[in-house]
Formats: sequence, C-alpha cells, structure tokens
Amino acid sequence: MSCSLGIDIGGTFTDVVIYRHDDGYTFSHKELTTASNPTLGAMTGVRYLLAKAGLQPQSIGKVVHATTLFANALIERRGAVAGLITTRGFRDTLEMRREFKYELYDLFIELPQPLVPRELRFEIDERTHFDGTVHTGVDEAQLIKVVDDMIAKGVTSLAISFLHAYANPANEQRAKAIIESRYPRLHLSVSHDVCPQIREYERTSTTVANAYVKPIADRYLHDLESELKGLGIPGRLFMMLSSGGLTHVGEARRVPVQLLESGPAAGTIAAAFFGKRSNISEVLAFDMGGTTAKLGMIEHGRALISHQFEAGREKRFAAGSGLPINISTIELIEIGAGGGSIAQTDAMGLLKVGPKSAGSEPGPACYARGGTQATVSDANLLAGYLDADNFAGGTMKLDTGAAGAALRPLGEALGMDLVDIAKGIQAIVNENMAAAARVHVAERGHSASDFTLLVMGGGGPLHGCDVARRLGIGRVLCPPSAGVASALGLLIAPARVDRSATIGQTLDAITAPELEAAFAALEAAAGRVIGETLDAAGEFCFKRSADMRFVGQGFELVVALPSGPYGLSSLQEIRTAFFDAYRRIFGQITPAVELEIMTIRVSAIEQLRARPLMMAASTEVERAPQPRTIYDDVANSWGEVPVLARGGLAYGDPVRGPVLIEDASSTLAVPSDGIAIRDAADNIIIILSAGLAMEDRAADLTGEEHETAINA
Repeated sequence: MSCSLGIDIGGTFTDVVIYRHDDGYTFSHKELTTASNPTLGAMTGVRYLLAKAGLQPQSIGKVVHATTLFANALIERRGAVAGLITTRGFRDTLEMRREFKYELYDLFIELPQPLVPRELRFEIDERTHFDGTVHTGVDEAQLIKVVDDMIAKGVTSLAISFLHAYANPANEQRAKAIIESRYPRLHLSVSHDVCPQIREYERTSTTVANAYVKPIADRYLHDLESELKGLGIPGRLFMMLSSGGLTHVGEARRVPVQLLESGPAAGTIAAAFFGKRSNISEVLAFDMGGTTAKLGMIEHGRALISHQFEAGREKRFAAGSGLPINISTIELIEIGAGGGSIAQTDAMGLLKVGPKSAGSEPGPACYARGGTQATVSDANLLAGYLDADNFAGGTMKLDTGAAGAALRPLGEALGMDLVDIAKGIQAIVNENMAAAARVHVAERGHSASDFTLLVMGGGGPLHGCDVARRLGIGRVLCPPSAGVASALGLLIAPARVDRSATIGQTLDAITAPELEAAFAALEAAAGRVIGETLDAAGEFCFKRSADMRFVGQGFELVVALPSGPYGLSSLQEIRTAFFDAYRRIFGQITPAVELEIMTIRVSAIEQLRARPLMMAASTEVERAPQPRTIYDDVANSWGEVPVLARGGLAYGDPVRGPVLIEDASSTLAVPSDGIAIRDAADNIIIILSAGLAMEDRAADLTGEEHETAINA
C-alpha cells in the first residue's frame, strides 16, 4: 500500500494529512506546534496519525511540507548573522530603498531596518555596465580580505549583489568560485542565482533575505529529513513554494526565500481545488488559523500569482512599508486575527483584538497551558461555539473556567458581562478580517459580493458566515476537513519551477529568434530542476510571460504570452497580448508608443494525473454530538441548537440554521438566516438570507461524486 504525507506547520497548530493511493481515502490530525522545536510536534503528529490510520511508516512514498518557520525568522529578526558584498558605492542600497515615504505626511514614519547592518556590508572595486560590459573585474586578494574581515565579525551567511549582474553575471560567478573554494562552510547567496532581475534595491533585498534564512533552512531541512528517515519513512521530501507549487528539498535549500509563503499558498491551492469540485470558479479563500487569517482571490478557478511581495511590513496594510522580495507567490493578505489573537483595551479604553497572538505556547487561556490573556478562542468557547470536551478531534480538552477568568478583567474594565465581552471580541475580529478583505478585493477592481467565500482552517468555518455577511457575500462554501485544508493542499499542488531573466529590449529591436532563444534558455534551466523533482512518469508543461511596459513608464505589467517556438507572427501576438492586458486594467492604451520587454518569465508546471479523493475518513466524528446552547448574533439571543456530525449529513438535504456542524478538525457555525446543504462534491454550501430559494436549488447541488486530480 502506497501513501503520501502532508505536513503543514503553523504558528499554533501543525496539521498532518495522509492520502492512501489505493482507495483515495485521507486521514488527518491537528497537533499543537512546538515553537521551540517545530519538528518535534510534527513528528508527534505523524506518529499519532500513522497509528490512528493503521499504517506503517514504510507505506509513505512521498512527503510534502510547508512551514512558516522561515517567514517568522525574517519577520522576528531571528535569522543568521548575514553579510553583504556589493559594488563600491552601493553599500547603502538597503537603507536608501526607493527614496519615497509610504505615508507622505507622517513625520515619525518608521521604515523596516535592513536585515544586514551597515557594519556587515562591504564594498569591492568591481563594475559591470548596464549593457553587460565588464569594466572592472574582481580582485581576488581584495575579495579574500573582505571575506576574512566579515568572518571575523561573525558572519556565517554571505550575500553577493553586484551592480548590473542581471545583465552579465561574470563578476558574481568569479567571486562565487573564489569564495566557495576558500570558504566551503560559508553559506552563499548570489543575486544572479536568486533574483536575476533589474532594479538594484529589490534584487539586493531578495538576495539578502535568502542569505538571512539560508542557514536556518539548511539545518531545519536536514533535521527534518533525518527525523523522517529515523521514523522509517522512505519517501522523498518535497517543499511547498510560495507560488503554490512543489520542489525537491535540494532546490529548497539553495533558495529558501522561495518558501516564505509556503503555508498560506497551500491553503489557496486547496480552495481553488474544492471550488472547482462544486463548479464555483470565483472564490475568496478565507483561511483562519490559530495565529493569523489569510485571504486569497481565485479568479476563473486559478489563484492569482504575483512576482513580488513585502515581508515584515511596519504597517500591515501600507504598501512600501516592508522588505521587497522578488519571488513568484500566490497573492495573499495576512491579517493578525486567529484563534490565539489577544484581546485588550487600548490607550482610549476601547476593545482591540490582535495582532499579537498567544500562539501555541502558552496558547489561549482555555488551553490550560499557562495562558492568562483573553483570546478569540476563549470568547468562542464562552459563547458556546466550541465543544470543551472534544476540541481538535478529541485530542484536547478546553477549560471554560480559565477562559472566563481571562475575559473577566476585560469585562470589568469595559463594564460588560462575560457574554457581551465575548460577543464583542467576535464582532471586532470578524470586522477586522472583513475590512482587510474589502480593501484587498477593491484594489483589484472587484466587489466582494461577486465571490463565494470558502472557509478553512480551524477558525474559518466558525467565523466565516459572519465575515461573509459583513462583506455582502451571500454564499459560503465549507470543504471537507476544512481545518486541515492547507495540509491537504500540499498533496493537491503540482510541482512547479519558476525562472526569470531581464533582457530590457524594445519589441521593435528584438527579433523572434532572439526572444525564442532567451525563453528556451530559461525553459532548459526550469526543465532540469522539475525533472529532478518528478518521477519518470511525470509530465509538465511550460508557461511563458513577460514584464512589459510602454517605453518611458517606470514599472511593468506582467503579461501572459503564447507558447513557443516564436516565429514571424509571434511579436505581433505578444503586442496584442500586452494591449489586451493593459486595456483590461487601465481602460485604454497609449497610441503610437513603443513597447519594451524588461523581464521574461517561464513556469514549468506539472500536469496532474486524476485520482479519486475520499474525505470520509478524515471528517468522521467518533461520537454522537449533543445539542449546545450558543449565543446567536443574528437572533440576538441564547438558544439551544442542534450539533450535527458532518459525515451524517444527507446529500442534497437542506439544513436550516442555527446549527453547528462538526468534523474532526473544525466546527461550521450556520446562523439562523442560513441554509446549508451537502453537495455532490462533499462540500457544504451555505446560502445566507435565502429563505426557501435554497430548497428549490437542492437538485442542482446533488449528483455524481467528482473525480479529482490529486498530486500524491
């Protein structure tokens, strides 16, 4: 029997999923994350789930992993002691940034501090011109002295970013060869390997970020591989990329900066997958865990991909306030709102929730692990939405008394009883998430009401209907095993490799054979890496795109291009593709202005094979749920509501709210103005304020079980 294993380590919980190939069944488990040693909690969860599923470690033929460890290390400034070698005169690129303020009138504006302090940034006398001509080569003696000085100051990881290395990497290649031969134990990140793209600040920032997390990634991935082998698991280890694809562990060690958004990306991939099963292509993926909530847009069944994001923003929603990282990533916003988000009063005596979290250590007060501050989970427990005796699939018991003790001081300070303060915490955290979603969707030219809200994570199904109502969304989708959807997304995701190169030429100046040769070189590089990732039967395809602009513009538009090889008509097809994309965003095009291709991009993406996916084993509740008394915010009153086991819902049978629907990893709260139905794809669809209309549509949501593509 062959199986695949997915491990998603979050800030509060580690989710583990096993997929059994022969019959398509899945098994899942949530384990508290061990913050001091994340591998420890992950291995505990794997052992538990193997025993629960009755499987031997030798049956695991593939392991896919996502983690927030590297992103947290960067944000919390817990990375390696990194240094930077750059061209003379460019030592302060990281601090000069783009010389603009993200908030123009803020006299006390705070900018993110560079990951490498000035005393660890060194210059050497080398120079490459913008056209790739080498003016001054690398002086070996000078380079060795600089590296010796850096090592003496404690540097263990080194970034090299020379001027115009994207146009000609010869000097960087020479420096790399010298350093690797003389200092083989020094971790090295070189800009033409990490980010061969125009713009010095962004390229240097990305390379430095890679150097900052590389020793941590190398050590962590080595330890994880050793633990898996020690457990008797023979399967290869793969890592989820921020782009929503997979890569082998060697590539992950080389460029770990590609993994910064790996966990959230997996959740969005799962959301697109489950939306497609119910024939819903426009989806807002709402993933609320124990530490943060994430939101991603899915258009026409596909997650949106960006080629830059910002890490460690000084202000969460202020563009330009973070460190730019040039990697391919699924477009997401993160909100400091999770089950562990701490509630407190501010300087004006108003109730605030987040962004600080209790995490898993000590965790919310109701976890009875030493936490004393009021959190969202404590409020949910006191409002009746959580089963204190069967939390996280029955692996944890919650302490209602501790939750009350944590909320009581807040209530006294605000003159509110426990119920009111609990409902206040819920309302504030839901509005925080809805407000962030409004901005994210509006900035992309959409209205939230045009989408279906897909809820996942341990808290998504609990809060989703109220968030949807605040956004004006009338339909909510809850997939099976919603609480561990991100881990399942690891097994759904295709292998993927992205490569890019700056060419900086006008469309009139470049010939079709020259452009084809440039793309072919990228495809060859991407093909080698994905070939190392896939098995012998694996198939993949290439997708081409380019960063294009009108000559004279400061920034580019990423345009999907036709596949190659390019011939006589291809340049006109590329011109048309740019005009179509430009018109779609800006409404009109600029006449008689030349076009410029700045950066070309290639994605090698695995073609998935269809396999069955049966979720029953992972959604089973091993008990008969009992009715609970909850506070219904729609009816504005307490009342006893039925609690249903998700696996017991009949297909196509409408269930009127208020009702709680439980599976092993989450609880779905259906309000009194909602009607829920389990459709043929095993998703639960909730229609808010729908009256009898949902019953009339029941037949549309039943039918044959869907065959699915899962990359296991």
